[in-house]
Amino acid sequence: MANQDFSTQFTVSQTPKQVFDAINNVRGWWSEEIEGGTQKLNDVFTYHYRDVHRCKMRLIEVVPEKKVVWLVLDNYFKFTQDKDEWKGNTIEFEITAKDGQTQVRFTQHGLVPAYECYDVCNNAWTGYVGSSLRDLIMTGKGKPNPKES
Repeated sequence: MANQDFSTQFTVSQTPKQVFDAINNVRGWWSEEIEGGTQKLNDVFTYHYRDVHRCKMRLIEVVPEKKVVWLVLDNYFKFTQDKDEWKGNTIEFEITAKDGQTQVRFTQHGLVPAYECYDVCNNAWTGYVGSSLRDLIMTGKGKPNPKES
């Protein structure tokens, strides 16, 4: 059976260093509500979106200009019955330079079609990674969730 983990990728003309720096600027593309460190090995940060989604991540692999991997330590979705979805998943950003371009491959290992949140999460990651992160890399401005007032 083929790997069913959610994955998406895109290519930009910016350098691997610019891509790596943008990925680690999580507040610049995912959410301005991120609390904690997002750049160094073993940094832990939390994300929340209203009362709908909360999660806690640890950076478990950080290879400059090559790879960033987060481990999902805890997660809460208001809209799922299974309260363990995402827990223990890894979220991986792979950076590859090729022919003067830089490819970004995002994979959430464990986010599979059997998950209750799969369709919602697929749509969300496609927007955050494929649009907001890509824009941050290319233009210096992403579209993260704004701070809640």
